Amino acid sequence: MFFIVGLCLMTVNLGFSQQVKPPEKPKPTSRILFVFDGSQSMYGLWQSDSKFNIATRLFISILDSLKSVKNLELALRVYGHQKQFPPQDCNDTRLEVPFGPDNVSKIKHTLKTIVPKGTTPIAISLEQAAGDFPPCDHCRNIIILITDGLEECGGDPCLVSHELQKKGIVLKPFIIGIGKDFRKSFDCVGTYFDATNEKEFVNALNIVISRALNPTSTQVNLLDQYGKPTETNVNMTFYDNVSGRIQYNFIHSINNKGLPDTLEIDPMLTYDIVVQTIPPVRKDSVKLTPGKHTIIGIEVPQGYLGFKAGASSTIKYLPCLIHKKGSNEIINIQQFDQIEKYLTGTYDVDVLCLPHLTIHDVEIAQSHTTTVEIPLPGIAVIQKTTNGYGSLYLETNNELIWLYNLRDNQQQQETLYLQPGKYKTVFRSKYSNRSEYTIEKSFTVDPGQTANIKLY
Repeated sequence: MFFIVGLCLMTVNLGFSQQVKPPEKPKPTSRILFVFDGSQSMYGLWQSDSKFNIATRLFISILDSLKSVKNLELALRVYGHQKQFPPQDCNDTRLEVPFGPDNVSKIKHTLKTIVPKGTTPIAISLEQAAGDFPPCDHCRNIIILITDGLEECGGDPCLVSHELQKKGIVLKPFIIGIGKDFRKSFDCVGTYFDATNEKEFVNALNIVISRALNPTSTQVNLLDQYGKPTETNVNMTFYDNVSGRIQYNFIHSINNKGLPDTLEIDPMLTYDIVVQTIPPVRKDSVKLTPGKHTIIGIEVPQGYLGFKAGASSTIKYLPCLIHKKGSNEIINIQQFDQIEKYLTGTYDVDVLCLPHLTIHDVEIAQSHTTTVEIPLPGIAVIQKTTNGYGSLYLETNNELIWLYNLRDNQQQQETLYLQPGKYKTVFRSKYSNRSEYTIEKSFTVDPGQTANIKLY
């Protein structure tokens, strides 16, 4: 059912002659927590020295290169360094250097004072690391675990890591395994790098730092039915596949070379991408290749849908419900005077005029505008001098089909779009307490014409 409402539509020209460049978004702060193995096994010989001495020396040399990096904060947690083994102390983990700017000197000094002596509580170290990151709305939280052994306290590092990612506390951790290949045990924890010798350790550190700090370029090709990236100007929502949190929204665009724009996004996440077409299209578990330009193709062929009533194009504010063929789910409510874009396919349309119209099998084709035409409606102006109770009916084959209840309020006139046909109103004033005072008025609505109905 539908009212014609008098509205004053005002267009204001503010006189902008130049395109205003939007403010540049601030870059997030990257916070890296190094979780360092200080257990007794790190005293073991590894090439030219103990594993702990070599790892510390090489790690410190990498830290020096991070002093000038902007938007970066570092922290250090160590485990297995406070209590001698045996006996085993599975709570031997501590945040030695909290997050803060210019922490390189503090971390270097702290590492030089560490003496490996205890066990390997990796799971509880990761669990407690969740509290090492102070609240921050614009930060990327990263854990880099450096270890020469596996969990020794019965914990489940894989489960803890998954929970940290699911809650959005940290991105997928990095693990560098010293002296032995632990890939099978750590692949479920995060991105694992094997360092069986000093050179591999330095390479792994450099790669991990690069991936942690550098964005990766990508482009999303929105493909038409011919497989060409011609579709554009629609929002794309990037969700973190693990936590489900929204990471980015981009209105897709094509640059002056006719190519989809290049985006810089975090390569450490796996994404679920929703292209907000009507209906939306989803592509899950999208992974980027760090350091390489990644092209993501998503099929979203689209066409257009419009409406027409006879030769008239003046109808406004008439809702049309759009469904996928055979489905009761409403995917859009389109006004009669709008042109809207949909995925190619077959749709059913309900036009909420009076009586209600259903049009089946509306085909939307690639880059084509499909126009749904309905009979030109007329207008019924129903006037009453008092409030009361009444309804509007369609008269057909000596039967009354209910369409609409008149408003029981101070509104003395109602104006309705009606399809051509025969109608009847039945009305009684609320101040008349006898049914015999009921008023009946029959009338006909012709295309493009106005019928005036006086209920007095």
